[in-house]
Amino acid sequence: MLDGPGIARIAALIGDPARAQALTALLGGQALTAAELAEEAGVTPQTISAHLGKLVDAELLVVEQQGRHRYFRLAGHEVAHALESLMQVAARRGPLRVRPGPREPALRRARVCYDHLAGDAGVAVYDGLVARRALDERDGDVALTDSGRRLFDALGIDIDVLALHRRPLCRACLDWSVRRHHLAGALGAALFARMLAQGWARRIKGSRAVDITPPGARALAAHFSAR
Repeated sequence: MLDGPGIARIAALIGDPARAQALTALLGGQALTAAELAEEAGVTPQTISAHLGKLVDAELLVVEQQGRHRYFRLAGHEVAHALESLMQVAARRGPLRVRPGPREPALRRARVCYDHLAGDAGVAVYDGLVARRALDERDGDVALTDSGRRLFDALGIDIDVLALHRRPLCRACLDWSVRRHHLAGALGAALFARMLAQGWARRIKGSRAVDITPPGARALAAHFSAR
């Protein structure tokens, strides 16, 4: 008998092309209706309804009722991390399955990975934090240093509050498009939220792509560029 939880059922659910496309569409952290997910997956409303029921039953998705509408979102950051890891494996093993058009370069420049910054911009921030010794990489793990605590305190991010979260404070997330790490965990989420609040970044409607504003580019260079 195999030890540990069985992964075959979850892997089979994710492995269906329509379900995989619907899950990927939710990696931006937003909630979408069944009609929106049917369009993303390229299937009929009846077909997506059956798929979404299976994903909710497996606790990969949660559903919320708002008036006449039901909204679906990923069940948590663990699901998002699993999907991003699968995308990294897929990117190494074969050609990317993407929709041609202007969104793809934008996604590679900067995008949201559930609740933190990814793409070229996210990797540049992570590299800068390591170069400045704000993050300590060791044996595949990453930890915030005293220098890093001071840096984030100066940005108005309370590390003590973040440390109370059940999720890891900081985690290195392997970026599927750059194939290097960006910052995830509670700290990565707090940093991205701060960037949005400060006007350093803007979510692009209808996409996971993120626009780094001119003030944001200057701020990221000042706080996170390698010295």
